[in-house]
Amino acid sequence: MTIGPLMIDLKGMTLDPAERELLRHPWVGGVILFSRNYESPEQIAALIDSIHTLRGPRLLVAVDHEGGRVQRFREGFTSLPPVRLLGQIYDRDPPQARRLAAITGWLMAAELRAVGVDFSFAPVLDLDQGVSRVIGDRAFHSEPDAVIALSKAYVRGMAWAGMAAVGKHFPGHGSVAADSHVALPVDERPWQQIRERDLLPFERLISAGLPAIMPAHVRYASVDLLPAGFSPFWLEEVLRGQLGFQGAIISDDLGMAGAAGVGGMSERVRAALSAGCDMALVCNDPHGYAPLLDELEGDHLPGTPARLLRLYGRYPLTRSQLSRNSAWQRAVQAVTAYARF
Repeated sequence: MTIGPLMIDLKGMTLDPAERELLRHPWVGGVILFSRNYESPEQIAALIDSIHTLRGPRLLVAVDHEGGRVQRFREGFTSLPPVRLLGQIYDRDPPQARRLAAITGWLMAAELRAVGVDFSFAPVLDLDQGVSRVIGDRAFHSEPDAVIALSKAYVRGMAWAGMAAVGKHFPGHGSVAADSHVALPVDERPWQQIRERDLLPFERLISAGLPAIMPAHVRYASVDLLPAGFSPFWLEEVLRGQLGFQGAIISDDLGMAGAAGVGGMSERVRAALSAGCDMALVCNDPHGYAPLLDELEGDHLPGTPARLLRLYGRYPLTRSQLSRNSAWQRAVQAVTAYARF
């Protein structure tokens, strides 16, 4: 059996029989976890183990765990500061900021790998231009060179812990005020400005071997009529062609308002996959998954690209091993210390 091109979420902290059936469907290839799925490290590890035992190859398990406002697991995990703090440190001491970025990426990934999570949707590669509240301090910096330096270190730290990074939100979400969760943002800037600034972090991280990318639910009006996540121009011509990206492309949540203009959920899934996404993310619609899978049943099921298989997590420590690990202890101290300033 292959893993399918859909990633869906769960209602609670354990699997119910209907969810077990859904997760065995050939169109499903992954699960994204949220705060409602979390109670403790022991509980989330048991939930993930129950997901892993459902089928082979096992489903991918992911979470949004950037730090700051976006950290789904809290109690029992290190509280990670927003990465903007690393940008502020970078302005004073670039080598120290790069060192702390690598430590933070490793700590985030190591703690998630210890409970069985394959990958986090991180890091944010957007340039924060001071207009997007939904991005804000989730971005490292406003300048491409700083974002490149810090995100490369952060991704390197994730890789040391056995986790693949997912850069987001291609080609850049930091210059629009609208929140794509509730509206479709439209970026009116010319191609040249996007190319010379926003694309630079993606281009440099791709050159360094970035494993996966999430495109934005943003329409870049001077470039293409379609939002980036549904655009063959952005995903095939620019991302695959011009930038040479060979990793996995995972859509942003197709349940967001920024995706609504494409049609119903099955039309959104088809459009995202046709545009070049390898996996379509659908969240917060537990009653809609069975009808969606029924609608997709007759469609040709794409094979599993090798680039998705490279997102499986590697060599985790157990929670008890991690707590005794001197590198983890030092990382917690370092992150806790800079988070206070």
